Amino acid sequence: MLKLFDLSLQLNGYPLRWAKQHLNSLVALPKDQFIQQLEKQKKSLVDFHLQHNSFYQKKVGNWQVLAWEQLPILQKSDCQVPLSERFSTGYAEKNCYLNKTSGSSGDPMVFAKDKVCHALIWANIMRKFAWHGIDFNRSYQARFYGMPMAFWPQKLLRIKDFLSNRYRMNIFDLSNEGLDQIVQKFANNRFDYINGYTSAIVLLAKQLESKNSVLKTLCPSLKVCIVTSEMLFEADKMLLEKALGVPVINEYGAAEVDLIAFQNTEGDWVVNAETCLVEIVDEHNKVLPYGQEGRIIVTQLYNKAMPFIRYEVGDFGILDPKSTPQKPILQKLIGRTNDVIHLPNGKRAAGMAFYSITKALFDDQSAVKEFVIKQTKIDTFEIEYVSDLAFTQTQEQHIYQVISDFLVPDLTLKFVQKTSSTRGANGKLKQFISLVN
Repeated sequence: MLKLFDLSLQLNGYPLRWAKQHLNSLVALPKDQFIQQLEKQKKSLVDFHLQHNSFYQKKVGNWQVLAWEQLPILQKSDCQVPLSERFSTGYAEKNCYLNKTSGSSGDPMVFAKDKVCHALIWANIMRKFAWHGIDFNRSYQARFYGMPMAFWPQKLLRIKDFLSNRYRMNIFDLSNEGLDQIVQKFANNRFDYINGYTSAIVLLAKQLESKNSVLKTLCPSLKVCIVTSEMLFEADKMLLEKALGVPVINEYGAAEVDLIAFQNTEGDWVVNAETCLVEIVDEHNKVLPYGQEGRIIVTQLYNKAMPFIRYEVGDFGILDPKSTPQKPILQKLIGRTNDVIHLPNGKRAAGMAFYSITKALFDDQSAVKEFVIKQTKIDTFEIEYVSDLAFTQTQEQHIYQVISDFLVPDLTLKFVQKTSSTRGANGKLKQFISLVN
């Protein structure tokens, strides 16, 4: 069988064959050699960016010799400068993988990864999905992620999904009718697995439960459900496994960095130690021992295009006391919950749908640093944004049009300019808050 997924990455200049070989060599290292390789990679990464990246040089300062824990922690706000100012020498848009993310934290940012780094990330994702019998070249994915609503961007994404052997469900209509259409799609196709936003899949499970249906009965080829981007609570996991009829696997990552942790077949949430370093730090930026709760700090060990070294992803968590450098285990993740959007016409949409909406609104040059969208009534949304400049009437009209295209027309939008965002008790900035029962 033609390995279309592998081929598409190779043809786009991503050295996937080399990445798979390198990853296999890392996994095969004995414990002591793995630690030595990790220290070597950390030093090589920092040395490279101190020599070739002016953005990182300014952040670190004039220190010549630093211990790892003395390196500054990068915040998302540090990276909210034009992309061109963050590239390392020799890297640019034309020879890198580019994307932009609002993330669940509400901090919009454009990022880049060099092609070796991006290939390693995909090789690692493919390896971990294979733990659960998923082959990206053969397995058909039911995808519960956002999508652009404009005609041509959506068509291009559909082509990309086709080449990646997946079909993207419409999470912007999670009404009973919309969910029934999704269920019918499963009945008519041989999907191997589900992947996507937790809240959208939970709504699907509730719809199935209300009709005493089990998805695997309708779609016998279904093997597993992999949820991501939002917290998976135990009650929801039990509901999902009952209504879907397959195991539910927890994935945790940050688009700008990497896959961070992935649940194995034994139920351990294994941290990606092959291409990342994950640290837990306290309020004074001191690294905490295993078993203690703190801020999650991630280093992408192979990205030369721009530095994500000791980068704060915006979540809190705990590494299991039984963790080792070669096999860290995420015991608990705190944060990343999103509400469901309820609309006047009876439709519902996943709170993470605002991920796609904000990608359409805020680009690399945007003056918006942070935002929070609050639904205060069934037809009213309050948009709090942190910016030195207030939105013009033209900008407000553009935002209104984009949100109308994604959701429904005739909504009331209220714009509130702020100097800083109000964060939750755990320090998390929640992108979407619903005050509607």
